[in-house]
Amino acid sequence: MESKLLKFSLVCVTGAFVLAANPITAYAYEEGVAGFTYDKISIRSEKDSSSITTLSSDEIPVPGFSDIGIADVETNLLVRSGPGEDKKIVGKLPKNAGCDIIKEDAGNGWTKISSGKVSGYVKTKYLITGTQASKLALKVGDYIATANTNGLRVRKEPSVDAEVLDQVARGEELIVLEGAVPNYDEEHKKWVKVSLDSDESEEGTIGYVAKEYVDLSYQLKKALSIEELNFGSEVSSVRIRLVNKAKEYLGGRYRYGTSVLGVSVDCSGFTQQIYKKFGYSIPRDSRSQGSSGTNISSSQLKPGDLVFYGNGGRISHVAIFIGNGKIIHASNRRDGIKISNLYYRQPIKYVRYIKG
Repeated sequence: MESKLLKFSLVCVTGAFVLAANPITAYAYEEGVAGFTYDKISIRSEKDSSSITTLSSDEIPVPGFSDIGIADVETNLLVRSGPGEDKKIVGKLPKNAGCDIIKEDAGNGWTKISSGKVSGYVKTKYLITGTQASKLALKVGDYIATANTNGLRVRKEPSVDAEVLDQVARGEELIVLEGAVPNYDEEHKKWVKVSLDSDESEEGTIGYVAKEYVDLSYQLKKALSIEELNFGSEVSSVRIRLVNKAKEYLGGRYRYGTSVLGVSVDCSGFTQQIYKKFGYSIPRDSRSQGSSGTNISSSQLKPGDLVFYGNGGRISHVAIFIGNGKIIHASNRRDGIKISNLYYRQPIKYVRYIKG
């Protein structure tokens, strides 16, 4: 079995294997400007690294879980408020997502679980548990860098002099491609290679972040809560229906270059196909979508409008605004279709296709 091993200190938190960066590496100090932070680097003293370890496929319970379960479905496992198909749906547990088993036999083939912000009941037959789940966890998770400061700068190269590709908000997660940049000197090994959401390749836009500005962890997907959005009276019914339709695909698979709802989509394929369901024909790629509609300001945004992200004036990612400061988008191979904060990255353009 192929192991995903990076050298990190192991700390246990709910739903994730938290791995603190090797303390021999960098310390980045803050210098705030207009709410953002520079990623300048200085050296800190070496600390005891005796706690550095790797994940073991034989370790039970899995760090971060008291009793792990993994969703054994092709799309999403519905989480309900009670043990029965007549109970309200409170969330969705995507394929290979992890959960804590609270009560394995909750009656009539149901198990009570907790995952992310969702707690409820799922059908027991669709859960992998025990040793099998512990071993599978090492195959289906991803190393993640979570921004621990606002305005985390993602740079084109592992250097403070390199071009800034984007800035991401505190709490946002980036897929780690390499825990320490290889084949560089010690200064450059203070960086983590990450992937930004993008429709330009399967791997996304490649960038680098300073280790001190991120918390590194090994995570499984989490359950997605079913959020009820409150729309104002000025929002048309088509906008409400479009947003609700988009949310039906939460947890759906991301795959670069595809546009089949319910199978796999990339970011622009998702927006194009959702719009198509409501009679709107928009271009296939994100840059063309950004140049074909009506430009609006952030203050004019309504649910159903499109939000674009990228570097400078170059668009590389698109999402649908759903109200209350949130977007829904086909994000990346790890998360698939998800809900994020509008400013999880810095938007560069807002476009309207729906009149009214």
